[in-house]
Amino acid sequence: NLGTVFRVTRSGSEKLLHSFGKGTDGSEPYGGLTDVSGTMYGTTIGGGKYCPSSGACGIVFSITTSGSLKVLHNFGKGTDGVGPVGDLAYKNGRLFGVTESGGVYANQQENGGTVFSLSP
Repeated sequence: NLGTVFRVTRSGSEKLLHSFGKGTDGSEPYGGLTDVSGTMYGTTIGGGKYCPSSGACGIVFSITTSGSLKVLHNFGKGTDGVGPVGDLAYKNGRLFGVTESGGVYANQQENGGTVFSLSP
């Protein structure tokens, strides 16, 4: 119950590409996938290296159309934010996204949040 990546053909045939839930591979994907030259990029709001069992740390991942998933970034350590949400944007060779909390100005009264970019 931690989310999946799947593909569906135009005729309606579905294929499971990845099932989240191993902890460090992220959990609960939010937003769509961004296609960059045939490789898909997305985020999960939970899981990852720094919050493997629970919590809203999250990851940025890439996945091929055959289902090979690679974690590109783990949130939750430092001021890079936590809980990436929404779709990623791709511009000039970089992926851009936002986190719902964390960052330099986050504290117990304010959730904060960040805008991030990374190279695929």
